[in-house]
Amino acid sequence: MSKKKKVSLVLSSGGARGLAHVGVIEELEKRGYEISEIAGCSAGALVGGMYACGKMNEFKNWICNLDRIDVFSLMDFTFSSRGFIKGEKVYGELKKVVADCQIEEFSIPFSCNAVNVITGEEVIFRKGSLFKAIRASGSIPSVFIPATHSKSSLIDGGVLNPVPISLLQNLSEENLILVVDVNGLDQDYINPPKRDEEGNGFISIPNWLKEYRNKMGQFFPDEKEAEKEISYSSLNLVKRSFDLLQDRFCELLLQQYPVDIQIKISRKQAGTLEFHRSGELIEIGRLKAKQALDNWENGNS
Repeated sequence: MSKKKKVSLVLSSGGARGLAHVGVIEELEKRGYEISEIAGCSAGALVGGMYACGKMNEFKNWICNLDRIDVFSLMDFTFSSRGFIKGEKVYGELKKVVADCQIEEFSIPFSCNAVNVITGEEVIFRKGSLFKAIRASGSIPSVFIPATHSKSSLIDGGVLNPVPISLLQNLSEENLILVVDVNGLDQDYINPPKRDEEGNGFISIPNWLKEYRNKMGQFFPDEKEAEKEISYSSLNLVKRSFDLLQDRFCELLLQQYPVDIQIKISRKQAGTLEFHRSGELIEIGRLKAKQALDNWENGNS
């Protein structure tokens, strides 16, 4: 049975877990699939944008060496009531690796979304500055200060459309629709791999980064630890409530479209800001993609 080899790829929001999108893309390329369109949200916008502009290798090398960077210098903390990270320094650092470019000039059609915090409307980026688009799409509410675009304040696209299948413009039968959702349920969890595909061990966590993670834990508590608690703190309760709403919303979105392949990665695989686990998360994405593509290619989808 002949299988479609052109892919319309949808990459969900999910913070650091979105690095699993890199592994999925690499597995698709390895098997000879052609990614002909990308729609991304938040972390999915970041990874999808890096691939669409042809700079995935540069981005991967940068993010996988994050432990060598002074994380605190990238996290431009602020006392603003709109968020505790400005979000400018990290993108400024990334621009040293990947220069800004215009989305409409990409050879692969790319789109991402954000939300107008005042009107509640979804804002879709299909042209203009890549960095302005991904900065807006990844403005996690209460964490990153909202992005300013055309005098509007924009927040994370995942608030309204975390799995942005609706952004795809080529829904023809010749394209395989593949959705990667990195906000999956507990049942989607897999034991973290110790080595990558080439057998190399992942970067160990230095002491200063462990201290940083502990400090950031007050803002992003460990999901597994939170589940052990008999009662939730107010922050945990709000976060847990949002996660439950998002889980249900994602399922409803997936039911509305003729999705061929779903790749689900559990929310428990990593916290929102655990970017020091990039190598591990990329490998998790690769393993999950292998499983899903094997099923598809063998007619078990």
